[in-house]
Amino acid sequence: MTIELRTVSADDWLAWRSVRLAALNDAPGAFGSRLQEWADAPDNRWRDRLSIPGANNLLAVDIDRNAVVGMATGTPSKDRASRAELISMWVDPAVRGRGVATALITAIARWAASTGATTLALSVMPDNVAARRTYERNGFAVEPGDVLPGGQRELVMLRDLSPERTASH
Repeated sequence: MTIELRTVSADDWLAWRSVRLAALNDAPGAFGSRLQEWADAPDNRWRDRLSIPGANNLLAVDIDRNAVVGMATGTPSKDRASRAELISMWVDPAVRGRGVATALITAIARWAASTGATTLALSVMPDNVAARRTYERNGFAVEPGDVLPGGQRELVMLRDLSPERTASH
């Protein structure tokens, strides 16, 4: 499998749509959005999602099969200029454990560092142990997040983007 990361824009909404719907179907509890909210979304909603100011939207493509096998987005933080956020991270279960997540995370971390961010943040559900381990292997550390409905606490994970840390991953 040969992975190529492709930066996508609002014009690529159809490709993003198919992988995003697959992600929401595969892992309904892992995202802030639900499949029902997006399944019949109009074209302009998909375009808007890919038009977040300053964002970097990536698709991971298995070029041997010409199939999209993952996605991730990096966004500037709304609250802190020194922080960027990793959102919408997903890898197709058929290719997990083969470096796709690390490639996406590394690309987003490099992008974030290039924007001047010193920290990359993400949110993950506490019961998503596999994702947490993937993020920990890629330099993230856990800190408690917001309390969610039902009393569960979302976890925030942070990665130092200092040049020496970014180069080592």
